[in-house]
Amino acid sequence: MRHRFRHVFLTVLLAAMTVSASAQEWRTARASQAGFADTRDAVVLAIENRGLVLNFTGHISEMLDRTAADLGKARRIYEQAEVLEFCSATVSRQMMEADPHEIVNCPFTIAVYALAGEPGKTWVAYRKPAGKSAAVLEKLLRDIVADALD
Repeated sequence: MRHRFRHVFLTVLLAAMTVSASAQEWRTARASQAGFADTRDAVVLAIENRGLVLNFTGHISEMLDRTAADLGKARRIYEQAEVLEFCSATVSRQMMEADPHEIVNCPFTIAVYALAGEPGKTWVAYRKPAGKSAAVLEKLLRDIVADALD
């Protein structure tokens, strides 16, 4: 019985460690010491410098702040947070010619956010794409973030 308990415990622990380790494999996040507005503007400029158009800006922190009381929540998650949505006809066509189901990767998004209680640091993050053309899209996202932060 004791051996069985140890086996079950180790199996659960290993599964938890695997989930924890893989939980961040689906995204990339980089920190910047620049303020939120400067970082956001740098990301927008890096997108536009590629001839791409910003389609939509999701004001995530404003939405969470606005709805917090209705949900009975008081904790502030972000000082500021926006998700920038854009697309590239070239990259989208390349992805969807390789696999029409890669439509789920379009439009592309990059999040810019400053965490509450973490002054002086702004984060820039994106979801790591999957599929046959993941490398092409990830290069675009990685290059935009690098241009904005480096």
